[in-house]
Amino acid sequence: MDFSSWYNSVPIFTRYWLSSTIVLSLIERLGLISGEYLILLPFKFIYTKFQIWRPLTSVLFYPLTPQTGFHFMLNCYFLYNYSVRLEREQFKNTPADHLFMLIFNWLNCVILGACFNAPLLMDPMVMSVLYVWCKLNGDTIVNFWFGTQFKAALLPWVLLGINLLLTSSAKYSLMGIVIGHLYYSLKFLYPSKNYFPDVTGGVYGFAGTRLDNNQPRPAGGRFSNWGTGHRLGNN
Repeated sequence: MDFSSWYNSVPIFTRYWLSSTIVLSLIERLGLISGEYLILLPFKFIYTKFQIWRPLTSVLFYPLTPQTGFHFMLNCYFLYNYSVRLEREQFKNTPADHLFMLIFNWLNCVILGACFNAPLLMDPMVMSVLYVWCKLNGDTIVNFWFGTQFKAALLPWVLLGINLLLTSSAKYSLMGIVIGHLYYSLKFLYPSKNYFPDVTGGVYGFAGTRLDNNQPRPAGGRFSNWGTGHRLGNN
């Protein structure tokens, strides 16, 4: 498969998100635009100088340097891998729900970024999407560095620990986990508890999705090598 075929096969929301991130970061790296105009802070510039693009570019842009290049590639990998999975699996027949998740997580990234002085929001945005997938596929076994294996439910916390060791800060990872858990709770967890049942029968989830408690759920226990999962025990 050539690049054009692969690129066109990527689901639309993931494709535009990943492409915008790479292009905007490269433009800044080439010196065509200053990174200080792409970050969220100073937040007041959004309304005092009408720099209304900052909330969006702060999620897409990441500064490329010899020190940050590897981290940027990891973020792009996680962005592609887990956004594609959600778009092809959980939101396969409901692309509007996937778009709503991205918008919801983005808005909450901006809110928390303004509250906690976070100029760059790529990390929490990617973590929030990864967290949602991990919660929906918690029993999937994933391979990590050096041959370690664990359930997907632990992956966000493992990444948080690694970021804490490497950067002495877990702020961005925690922001992403909080946002991802908020979306997961509103979309999947609380509606399934039947706290607010519909009088005509059935339960409606976050963003208006009707939930069917009798609908079979995907079986857990898959094996994932940072790619498509395989059931344990299969050759």
